Amino acid sequence: MKAPLIQNENFVKIAAPLVVGVFFLLFWQIAVVAFEMPKYILPGPIEIMKSLVTDWATLLNALMMTLKITLLAFVIAVVLGVAASLLFIQSKWIELSLFPYAVLLQVTPVVAIAPLIIIWVDDTTWALTVCAVIIAIFPIISNTTLGLRSVDPNLLSMFRMYRTSRWQELTRLRIPGALPYFFGGLRISCGLALIGAVVAEFVAGTGGAKAGLAYLILQSGYNLQIPRMFAALVLITLTGIALFALMVWLSDRALRNWHESALEVEH
Repeated sequence: MKAPLIQNENFVKIAAPLVVGVFFLLFWQIAVVAFEMPKYILPGPIEIMKSLVTDWATLLNALMMTLKITLLAFVIAVVLGVAASLLFIQSKWIELSLFPYAVLLQVTPVVAIAPLIIIWVDDTTWALTVCAVIIAIFPIISNTTLGLRSVDPNLLSMFRMYRTSRWQELTRLRIPGALPYFFGGLRISCGLALIGAVVAEFVAGTGGAKAGLAYLILQSGYNLQIPRMFAALVLITLTGIALFALMVWLSDRALRNWHESALEVEH
């Protein structure tokens, strides 16, 4: 009885958003046709799909550039964020001294400092990556640090009663307990890395071979190629959804057999 129920829930999770999306697109297309909306003001879904097909080569090249910066920034943010969290839990004084600077990165508008980063870093790709890292790193630091500190006091006391080393305490207690928090940070950070890449591209206005989707949106807006602009927006949205789904899948694979947050509950 449990398996059909789980399968039914999984079907609803996929089908319900799809049905809502289809109705929205139908309403959009009908409204555009009914009000005779010019495509340079608001194109319909059909016009956008046509642009995706006709401009696919240009859109794909731009997508690859944006995706390259996003993934590079995401990986760097994960490595630096986890390293910072491991440093913070070594001492409360270290955390109190350094964590405010992590918060400073989070609250500093990247649009304000992106021009300086682009000036300081000669390579455009790395300049855009630095901007994206600044946006994406805080959820990793915050969630992982919280997870590493959120250990069961009774388990911690037992570990120390048996005089385990700090390495054993870290690898056998703190890190396993922090994994749900860590994967929660990944879900947030992957989207922020994409946002950071797009925002940095907007600020840089880089064209040519290194043009990403953000530059394509700017160029399409200037040339009143609004269907192509919407097509680029669709690709950004789909990329964000795909990255989030990948993080959810990784989290499920890592936690499904032992952590209550990923276990299927029988109703």
